Amino acid sequence: MTLESELAVYRQRITTDSYPMSISEIANLYKDGEIDIHPEFQRIFRWSDLQRTQLIESILLGIPLPSIFVAQSENGIWDVVDGVQRLSTIFQFMGILRDEEDDLVPPLVCGSAPFLSSLEGMTYEPTEGAKGALTRPQQLDFKRSRVDIKIIKRESDKRAKYDLFQRLNSLGSIATPQELRNCLLVSLSRTHFDWLQDIASSDAFQRVLNLPGRLIDEQYHLELALRFVTLRRLPERRISSIGNIGDFLSGEILPFTEKSYSELRGEQEAFESCFTLLNAALGPDAMRKWNPDRDRTEGAFSSTAFEVLALGLGFYLPQGDFTVDQVRDARRSLWSDAQFSPGFATGMRADQRMKKTIPYGRQLFSA
Repeated sequence: MTLESELAVYRQRITTDSYPMSISEIANLYKDGEIDIHPEFQRIFRWSDLQRTQLIESILLGIPLPSIFVAQSENGIWDVVDGVQRLSTIFQFMGILRDEEDDLVPPLVCGSAPFLSSLEGMTYEPTEGAKGALTRPQQLDFKRSRVDIKIIKRESDKRAKYDLFQRLNSLGSIATPQELRNCLLVSLSRTHFDWLQDIASSDAFQRVLNLPGRLIDEQYHLELALRFVTLRRLPERRISSIGNIGDFLSGEILPFTEKSYSELRGEQEAFESCFTLLNAALGPDAMRKWNPDRDRTEGAFSSTAFEVLALGLGFYLPQGDFTVDQVRDARRSLWSDAQFSPGFATGMRADQRMKKTIPYGRQLFSA
């Protein structure tokens, strides 16, 4: 296939439009519920006070902003693909931003600005505790500032929307790769994101993982839930060619959103059966290394334990029938095996480790 023929194919996959809109027009779309900036992303995109102040300063100075990318949904709503931070900041400054519970977020009070020193402590409208507010002419100038909107039309291919979102946001200010995957999931299928978030929030799963608060904040529990779903029944021939685990998981987002309700029910049954049993057998020590010499668990969360015990057990569930004693025996066998000595995974890439751990776990529970 020639470059020209490839271009012809891929250009047909995505249909776009583009035109400038005033901030006032965009704000009205937001207030009318015609543009979705995903309030749940406000916990994910962590712009600093300086970044937000610089954006407001740029608008007041008339500095052109980068384009906002939106995808048109089937019902005509504009779903923000790139520009969540910018729009959230603008709407918060104007006092119209709402959170996940649909409550108004306190208006943004500007911090120290690089050029406009008088902007510090200012708000859009008079606000209690603020140093001052924009004048009426300044407000009008702000509202009339224009932003270029790039629209991915509803007839565009779903895969093209996914690729565009990933490319536009991969260099943004998202803290962790899983947070980018969360954004991809929400943009592609809120139903599948909610499902993943629901199973990852289960008491048994959280207790078995026993993760510190920092890793929960970074959404690592969602990554582990996604690992379970995508790796649980993965054929061994594919396990050996996973490559970078982060890239693999991101690549599995689109196939995951194509799972049917019946498939999700089956996955949830396997998930709940696995972690309910692990919790009953081992509780919060399940994913920690067990020292056979001292007959106790040590250290923090172990990826080796997750891949051997959770994925090994999950491979046979929900149809399999296992007891707590079998799970305890499996843990004892794992950590008594010389090949999984304390230095086993040190310096080893995740995919190289998984070539050993996942097949080993399946074998461990096959008897």
